[in-house]
Amino acid sequence: MDDREIIELFNRRSERALDECRARYGSYLRRVALNITGSVRDAEECEADVYLAAWKAIPPEKPRSLGAWLARCARNTALGRLEHNTAAKRGCGEVEAVLEELSECVPAPGSVGERLDADELARAVDSFVLEQDARTRRVFVQRCFDCDTVPDIARQNGMTEQAVRSLLHRTRRKLRAYLESEELI
Repeated sequence: MDDREIIELFNRRSERALDECRARYGSYLRRVALNITGSVRDAEECEADVYLAAWKAIPPEKPRSLGAWLARCARNTALGRLEHNTAAKRGCGEVEAVLEELSECVPAPGSVGERLDADELARAVDSFVLEQDARTRRVFVQRCFDCDTVPDIARQNGMTEQAVRSLLHRTRRKLRAYLESEELI
């Protein structure tokens, strides 16, 4: 069943939508949450929270890409759980590493004005990522969105760890230049 059909099930308030989401995206959502929380139990709870969020949001929400929308929910839910648990070493330090890497090119929102510009910044980052070639986009998303480790990314993409690190470094540098040209940082 494709995304459009699953969204239609949500629109009709059919509980089958949840089963179809689970079958199609469950392992991916758990992996995203597990990469962030470092806990299988927390990842499973995050996955369940994502399905509940989808049930409450669709309709009226109409995601263009159901998988991406669910993954964003999983990521946000897992980050919230990680913050709530306040365990510094959860996620094997990978979340902290990713956030530190991104701090080179994306400022952390602090003031009210910066928070208001967060949507514009997110749109610019999305636009930048979509302009990249498929491999760069995949590696960047795996690292910065899915919080995968460099060795995992290298293995999944048939690259060396050094090649992944170099690609990520160049991509972050290009992202920073792009955001500066857009006057967002």
